[in-house]
Amino acid sequence: MKRRAFTPTFEFSQYVDLRDIVLVSWETLAAWIPERVKACIQELYQTVPHLAAVCLDSGDTMVDERTEVKDINEVVQQAELIPGAADMVRSLAANGYRLALVADGPRGTFENILGYYNLWKYFEAFAISGDVGEPKPAAIMFETALNAIQIGREDYGRVVMVGNNLERDIKGANALGIISIWISWSDRRSHTPADESEVPDYEIKSPSELIGVLEEIELSLPI
Repeated sequence: MKRRAFTPTFEFSQYVDLRDIVLVSWETLAAWIPERVKACIQELYQTVPHLAAVCLDSGDTMVDERTEVKDINEVVQQAELIPGAADMVRSLAANGYRLALVADGPRGTFENILGYYNLWKYFEAFAISGDVGEPKPAAIMFETALNAIQIGREDYGRVVMVGNNLERDIKGANALGIISIWISWSDRRSHTPADESEVPDYEIKSPSELIGVLEEIELSLPI
């Protein structure tokens, strides 16, 4: 064995100019990577069909309204999420979707619930009727959210609104040309459209179905 042994040798060769490479700490790199990934996703938008934003309602879309505990000012102090709702929000964010909360009620309600479950941070824009001054289906609710992330009317056809209320979420989205997705998880609201304006473009029965529907929608979008 010794006769067959050999002494390995090696040498270093410099194939790139290292003078322009900036060395940073691991902490800086960890903060930079998510921003770089987001930038790469934005570049893909130029060639790959995609949705500009996903607007989400709260009650019976993410939050189980039956479990809400309110104070004397009707601000929800605590509530349980619909099964799969937290995973849905995290998956949407991880897949690069820009999220906007479009919900009726006082701001404190949503800060309390979504903050407690550590979901508030995933939203880029907030249109809350307690702040805006009008509830859905008022156009200003949707416009407020989309203006905040610089999405103009010409791109409303690449935005989806997900909600449980045909009269508010679906009707409001349809009126603006926003793709409407009705989540029929709860029976607390009507399941029968009052007229054509309340007919959703898509229906899901649980939060876990949303990602699949969004992928289906994106495949049908023009580049």
